[in-house]
Amino acid sequence: MPSPTLSRALILLMATATGLAVASNYYAQPLLHSIAEQFGLSTTSAGTIVIAAQLSYGAGLLLLAPLGDMFEQRRLIVSMIAIATVGLVISACAPNLAWLLVGTTLTGLFSVVAQVLVPMAASLTAPEQRGRAVGTLMSGLLLGILLARTAAGFMAELGGWRSIYVLAAVLMAISAIALYRSLPQHKSHAGLKYPALIGSVFRLFAEEPVLRLRSLLGLLAFSLFALFWTPLAFLLVREPYHYGEAAIGLFGLAGAAGALAANWAGRLADRGKGALGTTVGLSALVLSWLPLGFAEQSLMALLIGVLLLDLAVQLVHVSNQNAVISLRPEARTRLNAGYISCYFIGGALGSLLGTQLFEYSGWKAIVVAGILIGTLALLVWVLAERRRKLQPPRPSAAAS
Repeated sequence: MPSPTLSRALILLMATATGLAVASNYYAQPLLHSIAEQFGLSTTSAGTIVIAAQLSYGAGLLLLAPLGDMFEQRRLIVSMIAIATVGLVISACAPNLAWLLVGTTLTGLFSVVAQVLVPMAASLTAPEQRGRAVGTLMSGLLLGILLARTAAGFMAELGGWRSIYVLAAVLMAISAIALYRSLPQHKSHAGLKYPALIGSVFRLFAEEPVLRLRSLLGLLAFSLFALFWTPLAFLLVREPYHYGEAAIGLFGLAGAAGALAANWAGRLADRGKGALGTTVGLSALVLSWLPLGFAEQSLMALLIGVLLLDLAVQLVHVSNQNAVISLRPEARTRLNAGYISCYFIGGALGSLLGTQLFEYSGWKAIVVAGILIGTLALLVWVLAERRRKLQPPRPSAAAS
């Protein structure tokens, strides 16, 4: 049993680094309209920037994040942040879409450092405080995702869309130095060579039904998140809004309240009520699309929908992640990598669906898709819970 070695200040530093790393994949979203205009791109072509970020993040989770169970984690974390920073510099200097995709992909691959930080925090925190620690880092993650849009919008108004990538590179470099100076050395060795280490992620899927269930729920929940956020900039530049980049970025602040759900979900998990957080989150996920159905005409409906959607996604995600990393303490990084890989694959699918539906069928088609996918996720969970209650308890299923 690990003894708590992380101070509150260090957990907050790790949460900040987690937010900065993940934010690197979301700066482009409120800027898609401006990038499309500069490079002469269609809505669908501009959307490939977001899809590249999410697919590369998913690939990094599968191929790179498991290295946390192989190498000393402080050195690995600092190295990954440094390489992600190089990707941000490439994006800042990109002369065309191809180079922007190169920078985006490099940053996406190595910004999975966030998912090395989360299991490390779980490993170095006492069991009765683990949910709260994970919830704090996940608050940082969600704030990074959402405030990235706000920061990108304001920086674009001040210095063009490239300026946010310059600022982000500087902040990432600072976080690498701070983590190198503050993190304890920590190694969780799985005793496997790299091919076997990656293969073990797939074996965990085969052996752990909780991992399969939670990964599917995460995929569906985050696909709805991306389904909404990816085409939002194109909605807000049209009638009746006609918003600029800074105003579009402000919508990240509305969704940032979802970070409050992270600590609540973590506390529920610490009290053995993670299933309640999942049920509430999935129900709210479906309900959020009702006000979003009026987003083309009503700013208030749009804001209510954003708030509810982000609260719901965060509740589901933190409940999922606490259930997954509790399955096998010796394989936390790989369990987390498998789950988050599915999570961001869902984001890529949601982004692809969102850009396609918006370009060819408009906002109402996105709302219909959101309701259908949310209902599917809730149905999967209800059936799984009913089946679990009818079966004798398994050691791993108890964490679900």
